[in-house]
Amino acid sequence: MSEEYIIQCQNVKKWYGEFQALGGVDLNVKKGEVLVILGPSGSGKSTFIRTINRLEEHQSGTIHVKGIELNNDVRNIAEIRKEIGMVFQQFNLFPHLTVMDNITLSPIWVRKLDRPAAEEKAMQLLDRVHIPEQAHKYPGQLSGGQQQRVAIARALAMEPEIMLFDEPTSALDPEMVNEVLEVMTDLANDGMTILAVTHEMGFANNVADRIVFFDYGNIIEMNPPKEFFGNPQHERTKLFLSQILTH
Repeated sequence: MSEEYIIQCQNVKKWYGEFQALGGVDLNVKKGEVLVILGPSGSGKSTFIRTINRLEEHQSGTIHVKGIELNNDVRNIAEIRKEIGMVFQQFNLFPHLTVMDNITLSPIWVRKLDRPAAEEKAMQLLDRVHIPEQAHKYPGQLSGGQQQRVAIARALAMEPEIMLFDEPTSALDPEMVNEVLEVMTDLANDGMTILAVTHEMGFANNVADRIVFFDYGNIIEMNPPKEFFGNPQHERTKLFLSQILTH
């Protein structure tokens, strides 16, 4: 290929029993690119991003991350997961550990950082997500927006090159959504490669390089925000936008 792609997906298919969740997805992502993935519920968008770090196994087609093929080789899976941070709808923090311990756990155990170095890095990351004062609290003492920002800091602690966000704001109260989107926007501005499944249209319009629209397990439209919102090509896209933008 003429350009360097950090993620290459070709004809990716996935079934759950008889149900085909992904119908043959083709997508290449450049380093530093921000993709927002939209689509109706059940369209395959979350399944797709979960295949990129093997949380879901694709049954045919190929996925390459930084030139490494994602297959059944556990060494390849481990190598790829080192490059990818993931933030989910639910925060998945350990409730019995402080914010600091949640963030330093993997760097100490997986990357073999010593505790002082890991804690210094954690404080830098908490600063980056605008909650350094919460370092010694427990998740239950934080708001949903603060917990999600801790989850982002925890993912960043492993120094990934790619961040995957699976509806990171959908479990939050409306006033907390912007706190998380602000952090995601900062990451995008810093050059992080991001794939984000979200219904936050303002973020999609202002931050995405491309918007990818899924329906029935396939990408049916993919364009920069200006074209996607201003001149949608597919009838299904037009219907989706008419429904979501009027709410």
